[in-house]
Amino acid sequence: MLIVLFIFGAVLIVWGIYRMKTDEGLFGKNRKSKNIFNLLLMGEASGLGQFLSGIVCIIIGIIAFVLK
Repeated sequence: MLIVLFIFGAVLIVWGIYRMKTDEGLFGKNRKSKNIFNLLLMGEASGLGQFLSGIVCIIIGIIAFVLK
């Protein structure tokens, strides 16, 4: 079960990085501000949201491994 968390977290991180590099935002002058606005408007569907969720998923996996 813990391996699934690590794999899913890694997939979310890679997918989030890809989406942050390729998606065009509605607002913002540079890529960073576009990604922040996409996160606020679309939530998890944005690349930044997927990237952050991947990090959280891996952290939860580490905590679960330590507690087990």
